[in-house]
Amino acid sequence: MDQSVGIMAMPGVGFFGMLVIGFLAGWIAERSMNRDHGFLTNILVGIAGSFVGGGLASLLDVHYQGFLGNLLVAVIGAIVILWIFGRAKARGVN
Repeated sequence: MDQSVGIMAMPGVGFFGMLVIGFLAGWIAERSMNRDHGFLTNILVGIAGSFVGGGLASLLDVHYQGFLGNLLVAVIGAIVILWIFGRAKARGVN
């Protein structure tokens, strides 16, 4: 079965699932990195984190699917994004 995935979708979840995963991943990353963001920022960080995490998973040849797999990958990617931004901000790069 060929399952095509567009640019605005995650494998195994729809658009609404992507928003829920984005919010949850952003919120979990926010809490784990001791940050304080808003609702929309959490969604954006989580969705961006899914792309970063998906890229890392692809490089490491890690396969994931479904809601929990996408959530885990998005959380890891969101944590990486927040860590990079935190390091850049600490060095004075805006």
